[in-house]
Amino acid sequence: MAPSRKLRELEARLDYTFKDRALLKKALTHASVRQANGKRRDNERLEFLGDRVLGLVIAELLSEVYPAASEGELARLFNRLVRGGTCADVARTLELGTVLVLSESEAGSGGREKETILADACEAVLGAIFLEGGYAKAREVVRTLWAPKLDGAPVGVADAKSALQEWAQGQGLELPSYVEVARQGPDHAPHFTAEVRIKGRKPARGEGTSKRAAEQAAAATLLAREGVWKHNASA
Repeated sequence: MAPSRKLRELEARLDYTFKDRALLKKALTHASVRQANGKRRDNERLEFLGDRVLGLVIAELLSEVYPAASEGELARLFNRLVRGGTCADVARTLELGTVLVLSESEAGSGGREKETILADACEAVLGAIFLEGGYAKAREVVRTLWAPKLDGAPVGVADAKSALQEWAQGQGLELPSYVEVARQGPDHAPHFTAEVRIKGRKPARGEGTSKRAAEQAAAATLLAREGVWKHNASA
């Protein structure tokens, strides 16, 4: 397969087409190439930038999805989502290993499968998207690629839906029901708005990148409004 075709396929997986293809190639170029030919055209500076972009997007996403979490709980989940192993997993999803530019010796020693190289390249690609497409596009790409990691991550955040159900039962109220009231965005990056309803109480709404997250946010909003939970604190 021609290199240009591989890059086009990568862009399709990213849902972003580079205007400057050289910038993408730089993001995929490992430092071993510089060591081999003396030219500074590797991805280390882009990796530095992409790491910061990733951190900001993930912090924003966690604050949205887990409005009742404590700072400590958010920090633990944040570290899990931005660590090298997670970035390497995303890189494998993107099949970055097939398009990395490595020195002959690095490629020969299995560099295309090394976790550190994959993680750095993943962050470098995010940095390149940020430089060319801006924060909004980089944010969209990160949220799309990391959403499965977020939905499947075990976290120590209080379960707002369970807490709300227990509270309703304790108050002698009917059990909560949830309704999807809006869905926006493309299929690959949807954004949901859910409403929780309890007879005798004003409904509350929440938003998230999945139905589950939106329902959790709605439950947390109602709990906070009723004084059961403090805002941005776990039960």
